[in-house]
Amino acid sequence: MRAFGAPPRVWASSSGDGRDARGVDARSPRVTPPRRVVVCGAGVVGACTAYFLAERGVAVTLVERVAVACAASGKSGGFLALDWCDGTPLGPLARASFALHARLAKELGADYGYRRMDTLMLAARERGTAPGGHRVPAPAWLDGAGIVTAELGSTETTAQVHPARFTRALVDAARARGAALRIGAVEGVVDRGGAARGVRVAGETIEADAVVLAMGPWTARAAGGVALPNVHGLKGFSVTLTAPDLPAHALFVDYRTAEGRHLEPEIFPRPDGQVYVCGMADPAPLPDSPEGVEVSEAACDVLARAAGRVSTALAASPIVGRNACYRPVTDDGVPMIGRVPRMADAYVATGHGPWGMLNAPATGLALAELITDGAAALVDLSPFDPARLPLGSTR
Repeated sequence: MRAFGAPPRVWASSSGDGRDARGVDARSPRVTPPRRVVVCGAGVVGACTAYFLAERGVAVTLVERVAVACAASGKSGGFLALDWCDGTPLGPLARASFALHARLAKELGADYGYRRMDTLMLAARERGTAPGGHRVPAPAWLDGAGIVTAELGSTETTAQVHPARFTRALVDAARARGAALRIGAVEGVVDRGGAARGVRVAGETIEADAVVLAMGPWTARAAGGVALPNVHGLKGFSVTLTAPDLPAHALFVDYRTAEGRHLEPEIFPRPDGQVYVCGMADPAPLPDSPEGVEVSEAACDVLARAAGRVSTALAASPIVGRNACYRPVTDDGVPMIGRVPRMADAYVATGHGPWGMLNAPATGLALAELITDGAAALVDLSPFDPARLPLGSTR
């Protein structure tokens, strides 16, 4: 293992595309794994990356501004699907990640609500009844004004987790393997000779051999002068109800409000007796930090009413939580997973949009492979190469 700060061995390129004779990107080849890695962002993508790095014996410091799962990773639905990304660049990543979720449910030794689900499509109206009758048999608890129009998935192809609990379980498992958690705002990446050698947090430098940027929609803002492609925030609202003992059914609803507005609420009963409902978008700009995310009570009320239209149990359920979050999206809608352009030993993982919880395990494992081995073995990361996108402005 080379001494910290010593220059890495350089392999001659034989391809003309920046890759060496082994197919490894010659911008940042590795002969030996890094000893120390800083992962910026303790959402689910950062947590998965930290876990798989720690599992490989790397000393990981996980840095988070506020708290573990304080943004979208603590406020999303946690729905998982094997094949819903098929036919897109995400298809192989999603299939690998769906399998990893099943493995992690056994491996982590924590109860975070992982279970397989049946998934149904419904149609409902705020007033009156959707035309036609049930096209597939309706479960008994769906006794409201909605109609079941299709089966979208089975226990073979769809599942769920409680996002915040899953993320915390990953962080706990990483810490049990030697990782450290540091609460504080990332002020910038330490650049020494064009290579990432740590991050600045609260005026202090945390030294490292490599740095991972996984701060969701805030990744480009918080990178502190590192040139990255643009990452945007897509805002959505959610409401949590209490309705114990509901079956493991995920619901996707074609819904019309009394004013004729078309919404697509998603309803996920959880094993702990809570029911998560989302489906209201908002064009509000991304605030400076997760603490600045504002919740609309009116939007949450619309979601609760929509849920109540498909089930009398949900209509009688009290609201116990109202939330909003921003999911990270790139200019082309495909995640960035890989090396940061123009800086050696810097990596980025963000832009997963609505599929962050599903695709985080495969993202984390593939990125850990890239960092420690020089290439990902789990999936081909070339569709997610950040270099495919133009660089945005730096701060």
